[in-house]
Amino acid sequence: MNKCRCEWVTDDDIYIHYHDNEWGKPVYDDKKLFEMLSLEGAQAGLSWITILKRRENYLAAFDEFDPVKVSAYNESKINDLIENEGIIRNKRKVNSVVTNAQAFLEVQKEFGSFSNYIWSFVQGEPLINNWKEHKDVPATTRESEQMSKDLKRRGFSFVGPTICYAFMQATGMVNDHTKDCFLYQGK
Repeated sequence: MNKCRCEWVTDDDIYIHYHDNEWGKPVYDDKKLFEMLSLEGAQAGLSWITILKRRENYLAAFDEFDPVKVSAYNESKINDLIENEGIIRNKRKVNSVVTNAQAFLEVQKEFGSFSNYIWSFVQGEPLINNWKEHKDVPATTRESEQMSKDLKRRGFSFVGPTICYAFMQATGMVNDHTKDCFLYQGK
């Protein structure tokens, strides 16, 4: 029997696996949060499937998204990344991962963990939405706008309100599975 999934999911196995096993599930691990923030930034202007298909390449290229290692990348390493055909070779996006790692470490120092900081935008609990159809799901929310503004103030880039909302969905800060999806939790 085929499971009914959110409308955005195609029949591509990588999308199905991502939807069924990751999307909308709460993430509190700092390294995983940094990975998802970096991947969402890489997605800007592209489809999510484009990034998912390159995810393993990103993990290898960016030292498994270890923010300490990434924050220390020099110009030579950045140039190597821009030549890496396994990732999106956009200099601004590559540079943003490095500067975001530096800002990420500052947030960890201030709040004890990035998780403590980022989850404060939803008071530490996932927002469970009640959308009937995919077209009802917003691209931004008040929370994603506040998150974007604060991240930018702290030196992060590629963190506009739409990217922040996609990050919130990806890390389970919001659960936007629609009512017809088998993973819908409802209120």
